[in-house]
Amino acid sequence: MGHWYAFAPADAHARFMRMQGFNVMHPQGFDSFGLPAENAAIERGADPKDWTYDNIDNFRRQFREMGTSYDWNRELITSSPEYYKWNQYFFLQFLKNDLAYRKEGQANWCTKCQTTLANEQVKDGSCERCESVVEKKFLPQWFFRITKYADELLNMDLIEWPEKIKIMQKNWIGKSQGVTVSFDIENNLDGEKIETFTTRIDTLFGVTFVVLAPEHFLVNKIVHPDYVEDVNKYVKDSNKKSEIDRTSTDREKTGVNTGAYCINPLSGERVPIFIGDYVLSTYGTGAVMGVPAHDERDFKFAKKYNLEIRVVVSPEQWNGEELDEAWTHSGIQVNSSQFNGVKNEEAKKLITKELEKNNYGYKTDTFHLRDWLVSRQRYWGTPIPIVYCDICGVVPVPEDELPVLLPEKISFDNDGKSPLTKMEEFLNTKCPKCMNNATRETDTLDTFVCSSWYHLRFASPDFNLIEPFEKEKLNSWLPVSHYMGGAEHAVMHLLYARFFNKALRDLGYINFDEPYSKLTNQGMLIKNHKKISKRSNPLTPDPIVEKFGADTLRCYLMFLGPWDQGGDWSDSGINGIRRWLTKVWDLVHKDSSLLLETKNDKELITLSNIVTKKVISDMEAFKFNTSISTLMEYASELLKNFENKSVSKKVWNQSIDRILLHIAPLAPHIAEELWEIKGNKYSIHQSYTPNYDESLIISENVTIVVQINGKVRDQVQVQNNAQENDVINLCKSTKKIQEYLNGMKIIKTIYIPGKILNFVVKAN
Repeated sequence: MGHWYAFAPADAHARFMRMQGFNVMHPQGFDSFGLPAENAAIERGADPKDWTYDNIDNFRRQFREMGTSYDWNRELITSSPEYYKWNQYFFLQFLKNDLAYRKEGQANWCTKCQTTLANEQVKDGSCERCESVVEKKFLPQWFFRITKYADELLNMDLIEWPEKIKIMQKNWIGKSQGVTVSFDIENNLDGEKIETFTTRIDTLFGVTFVVLAPEHFLVNKIVHPDYVEDVNKYVKDSNKKSEIDRTSTDREKTGVNTGAYCINPLSGERVPIFIGDYVLSTYGTGAVMGVPAHDERDFKFAKKYNLEIRVVVSPEQWNGEELDEAWTHSGIQVNSSQFNGVKNEEAKKLITKELEKNNYGYKTDTFHLRDWLVSRQRYWGTPIPIVYCDICGVVPVPEDELPVLLPEKISFDNDGKSPLTKMEEFLNTKCPKCMNNATRETDTLDTFVCSSWYHLRFASPDFNLIEPFEKEKLNSWLPVSHYMGGAEHAVMHLLYARFFNKALRDLGYINFDEPYSKLTNQGMLIKNHKKISKRSNPLTPDPIVEKFGADTLRCYLMFLGPWDQGGDWSDSGINGIRRWLTKVWDLVHKDSSLLLETKNDKELITLSNIVTKKVISDMEAFKFNTSISTLMEYASELLKNFENKSVSKKVWNQSIDRILLHIAPLAPHIAEELWEIKGNKYSIHQSYTPNYDESLIISENVTIVVQINGKVRDQVQVQNNAQENDVINLCKSTKKIQEYLNGMKIIKTIYIPGKILNFVVKAN
């Protein structure tokens, strides 16, 4: 049902835009590679391809049942060789242009299955399949250099996206401007240094400890022999926790002493080195300097481990007393050697200069964003087109040999390893350079690679091209004018698609900066206070469609509330929509011959124009619920007019056409059938939305609020085009106003045409 909630309103908007006269591309495809499909197949003992394509067949059936207006000639299936060939092609272009590279990266490693696991497969530090302990392990993996575009990705001024999505992306990219500082390690180890990044270099003299991430490459080198056992246990426990758990603001920060010391570059003091799991090796330098007097997190850490809390930026009226909490605001430097007495903002500049002069540090921009790790040690994905040769090293597969096909009809062993690592016919090959024996890369690409460029393929779906797409067709359609999708994609799919778009622009494939000009997020569908999801609290649409029909379900989902805010499902609530559509059906089947040929239809004509203006405005703004509400009221008014015989036959027929045209995007099946029953030309969906005449909407009379000295005293009906003097004279003549004006002198008259008349008066 969650899919229906996302796709049915989007389809209604696409149908509406076509009926507004736009040329609309509304495609559909299946992002079908990835871990969920592979795991589902394994659980059922099925072949991943068979499982995936059986589901696609079912999805197609449900989409057609939904009444979607997709151009199925543009359908994409990302697990088809015709599609993933171009994933491999782009990988090679990125590799050639230093946007793809291989290095060791940290992964979740199951000690029993002897394989890497995605974060989703790790539950409470254990493998979800065998429940064995999961460790962190460094493995050679492939990355895309998304950080090259970090600054450009921060600029979202030219795209019309929800502010919350922009903020989420900016926070995820997380640009910070500061200083990288080097701390020498006591008993110098081959010149190794600890590098830390800070935005508060003014607090350098307040450093009383340094914390390394448990995975930091220096941990094993610096730990004192007396502390090895404690450190090893702490590191092992840390490896069982996810990054989300480790960095949670609700969790108490923990650490362990290494027994080692480093040297503050300016004060020369010995600083103890700790390991703390709240520090991540993937962010910044993997080390932080602890300044407990001026950082809340460090303050709690210092209290916990009885470390010195030294004030170096003084609060106002501070007299040297201990702090009850960290002082994180501006102040004057104290305990800071030659920088004492300087405002801390000025001290930042002076201390930075001192560090740079002595080669202890340098200005740095750092980002939370890390390069995109695209390797997956799984079977069901795009094979990475790389060969490993003992003579030539890492060798790209030649472009004319693409696609590297994913073997089919495979089987999974209980060891959890990817079948690709054991398939001799896939694994063993010849080096493209020297033709000696070589082996293929057995990692596959992250499924988000597939969805990062599919919008380009939709615009040019010809599978016989020697290029990934036809640029001329892209120029006609792109960038995507309106993209609809969930907010959960903010820092993954949507960010990756922006990166891919910018990379392909720089490589000369496209000529625009952003993939999606406008973005609309749908809200969550809720039942019994819980999100409706295929994983939990599921609600299956098929039985509801069978009982009520697809149009009823479409309209009910759109009527639940504002689409961007979500709605609460009620099993009984759908009956109201069913009754409304039944009423529309009955209206069309009324015998219009019972009506007079001519009648005073002015009120209904005015109402019809008001309805059209409101519905058009709401449909443009994705306010499907208020569109339906307006059309419900309109249907009731039409029925009342028919029963009272207060409408002419001509205007009745025009009004019925009008309501059907407005309903068509929302309830496409019943609208098409009723359109045909009325004898109109096929198809209603190739017709235009009704127009409205603004002059007919304006009422002949308007209500003027009459005030005396700003207080409302009466309301008067006047003609819409009445002159100011006429309005003033009319208002003066009413009984109520005459009573208030009696014995008073009018000092001033303020008239806002069509709205307010205010008499400013004082006693005679």
